[in-house]
Amino acid sequence: MKRFIILPLLCLSIAVAAQETTHEHSEDSADVFFRHLQLNEVTVTGVTGNTKLKHATAPVSIISPQVLRATTSTNIIDAIAHQPGVSQLTTGGSISKPIIRGLGYNRVVVMSEGVRQEGQQWGDEHGVEVDGSSVGSVEILKGPASLMHGSDAMAGVVILHPQPTLAEGEMQANVSTEYQTNNGLFNYNLSLQGNQKGIVWDARYSDKMAHAYKNKYDGYVPGSQFRERAGRLLVGVNRTWGHSRLTWTAYHLTPGIIEGERDPETGELERSSHSPKSYKKSLPFQQVKHYKAVWDNSLNLPSGYLKAIIGYQQNRRQEFEESMDEYGIFLKLHTLTYDLRYVTNEFDGWKLSTGVGGMYQQSVNKGEEFLIPDSRLFDFGLYTTATKRLGERWTLSGGLRYDHRRLHGDELTEEEEVRFVDFTRHFNGVTGSIGTVFNINEHFNLRLNLARGFRTPNMSELASNGVHEGSIRYEIGDQRLKAEYSLQADLGIDFTSRYVSAQLALFANRIDNYIFTHRLPEVIDPDYLTYAYTQGDARLLGFEAGLDFHPIHSVHFSNNFSYVDARLTSYITPLTSDIKYLPFTPAPRWSSELKWELTHHSHSTVAHNHTKHPLHRSLFNNLYVAAGLDCYLRQNHIFRADDTETATPAYALLSLSAGADLQLQGKKIAELYVTADNLLNKAYQSHLSRLKYADENIVTGRRGVYNMGRNITFKIVVPICISR
Repeated sequence: MKRFIILPLLCLSIAVAAQETTHEHSEDSADVFFRHLQLNEVTVTGVTGNTKLKHATAPVSIISPQVLRATTSTNIIDAIAHQPGVSQLTTGGSISKPIIRGLGYNRVVVMSEGVRQEGQQWGDEHGVEVDGSSVGSVEILKGPASLMHGSDAMAGVVILHPQPTLAEGEMQANVSTEYQTNNGLFNYNLSLQGNQKGIVWDARYSDKMAHAYKNKYDGYVPGSQFRERAGRLLVGVNRTWGHSRLTWTAYHLTPGIIEGERDPETGELERSSHSPKSYKKSLPFQQVKHYKAVWDNSLNLPSGYLKAIIGYQQNRRQEFEESMDEYGIFLKLHTLTYDLRYVTNEFDGWKLSTGVGGMYQQSVNKGEEFLIPDSRLFDFGLYTTATKRLGERWTLSGGLRYDHRRLHGDELTEEEEVRFVDFTRHFNGVTGSIGTVFNINEHFNLRLNLARGFRTPNMSELASNGVHEGSIRYEIGDQRLKAEYSLQADLGIDFTSRYVSAQLALFANRIDNYIFTHRLPEVIDPDYLTYAYTQGDARLLGFEAGLDFHPIHSVHFSNNFSYVDARLTSYITPLTSDIKYLPFTPAPRWSSELKWELTHHSHSTVAHNHTKHPLHRSLFNNLYVAAGLDCYLRQNHIFRADDTETATPAYALLSLSAGADLQLQGKKIAELYVTADNLLNKAYQSHLSRLKYADENIVTGRRGVYNMGRNITFKIVVPICISR
């Protein structure tokens, strides 16, 4: 049975290279039908336990290591934001937050090293503190995933899978480096991993630095420089009884803060004392440190397997405004997570799983300025899932989950005035899902899924009271906020043939008590706009559509379109044209790519030809060139009240890319990639850029800071096989 997947043709080539699959067509890299069949055998983890992709009832996208390496980005979320239905909310080049089908912030759970990534993700300028070079592949589940991941997985889950451990007896090293012309980004990564007699290890280090980026209207943007350093160490054992692995990661990010202040006479952005091409940090800036330790255990049993994961994370976030040595805000977050689950082997078409998971958090203010109170969080969830195969055509799956969460905020008195009051909130939620996959025939698949999501308000939404420097505003929370509940229906159909692949995914999502911010007309701090949290009922409708066409050998043309219409259905005031749309909904997007694969090394060709193939004597293998066009339509479905949000005009970005494996005597010695993004140097503002709302240029009348201009990236990856 084939599966439904919303991916462009480029991503259909992600089948694991080690898998051997035979079929009636030649194993041509541009063969859509063959690659689709390969993809069906990939195992996914984010739906109802480990299952093959072709049996997943909810829409899932997979991004392979090859695609990740060939994608230009400044962070891991930037790398995956090109997927249909996925967007990013950005603050400069170093900070991106995932948005799935119009929903983001604490509605998307990011999994890294097998545990929830927790790092004050409620903030606009709080990105995902994960080193992209340590990510092997990415799994994106679209739609409510509270069943497996609890509160906050209302929009979906982004699972960042680490690089897999090597096979017995192997040891290898990798060196890679990258340079980007616009912001002078320089990046290098070193890794060494191995598996000797079941003892596995993986050591990695990466370093990345960038000066200010530039665009046609603003020139160099002060505060957009950043420095990122990260390390990862894994040690463990693989045995017939299962595995036990301990992973430790450290991530340090020092991003500048883009204030967007302008000279009142010239309208130019105010500059720091450093050169715009300086890699040195300048005021104001953040310093973010994230540490993580994860103990991952799996025990094979006669009837299935038992998996236990315990993780500890510490997130340290500091903001320096007036001095390099004195911070204003300093948030320190401790998180302990646990997950214990039992999954059965398949029997009589059935596969069952059950588990318990949760976390404990403590957030402490160590600075002199305050935005949220000191707080503690405790939650746990119980869940069970079931999958049933009915013959060769039908797969049914579903499950139930119960969650309990307790939030407590501490009182704080500042200068004899109460800044935060002491309060405690309890939330309970029951969620579930049910879905089916029907293989109509060899070419058509039909999928239907119904899921209920649940999310509690976070501490920022409940109790914010202070200046949020990174988002350039004063925020006010509301302790009366209720938990969000959603009910989403997904309908998908896909068609696959030798020359054409087409997919359509429709979704309808109703959310009770949707929480969002709106701008207040009154001003608390004269230097900042004031925003408050509120809520109302909402509904989101949308779709993702893809058409991939392979007219001739080695040439393919892929297109996909994503659209979300997000509206309030009830609010504290009567709905008018100014407040009927949810704020910060991604603009409709059409992406197209024309790719020409000039050479391809087929494994089957090597296997059946013992004489030297011409490709063995070629300097380049897997050589390709591609042209891409991303068109973002005008977004005028906005929350207009009190100038909370402004419309964004349409724009189009052209890109060119090329890549190849460099080889000697048939052995790959390096991977080479060149990509030119925004080739025409278009001046534009993403609708989800927080910098849109910075100061107005009084000379030109343009408001806010624009996104990056033309950027050319050069990347080389050198694999070194030490032993086999």
